[in-house]
Amino acid sequence: MLFVADSPATPEELAQAIGVPTYEVEEGLEKLGGRYIHTSALQLVRIAGGYQICTKPEYAEIVTRFLRPQQQKLSRSLMEVLAVIAYKQPITIAEVDEVRGVESSYGVRQLVERRLACEVGRRSTPGRPVLYGTTQQFLHTFNLQSLDDLPRIMGDADIAEMVGQGVPPEQPALPEFSNPSLL
Repeated sequence: MLFVADSPATPEELAQAIGVPTYEVEEGLEKLGGRYIHTSALQLVRIAGGYQICTKPEYAEIVTRFLRPQQQKLSRSLMEVLAVIAYKQPITIAEVDEVRGVESSYGVRQLVERRLACEVGRRSTPGRPVLYGTTQQFLHTFNLQSLDDLPRIMGDADIAEMVGQGVPPEQPALPEFSNPSLL
């Protein structure tokens, strides 16, 4: 049961599932933990009020190499929604819609499911809309120490400053027409 549990299981939950007294489960867990100490790459740990089987720390690198967590690619629209949330947080879905010019609730839901964005509060306006922000998983995924590490976005003032320094903004070259009848 500990292998299939997605979170630490309490002795009471285990006892109820197999129909035995809690003290018997606790005795069994103690024996199992003792057996794992010397004969296995696994260990039984007590965490968050329950028990969980996990790999011993000395095998972490090997397990990571084997599992190679699969990269989840984000679609262009999800990246756009995520960028709006990251740069303008805390932000409501309606505000994301306004920035993007299209409906974004699906994108926000997807980002919440992927743990890149989360609910961070509610705006104190009528209807109390949910405010969204980025998560620690977002920082980890994009290898950022903090939101201060996000790339800077150039605004109008930045472009004006560049023009004032004699550096023209990049523009595509105009095509040259050799046939005047096309003009």
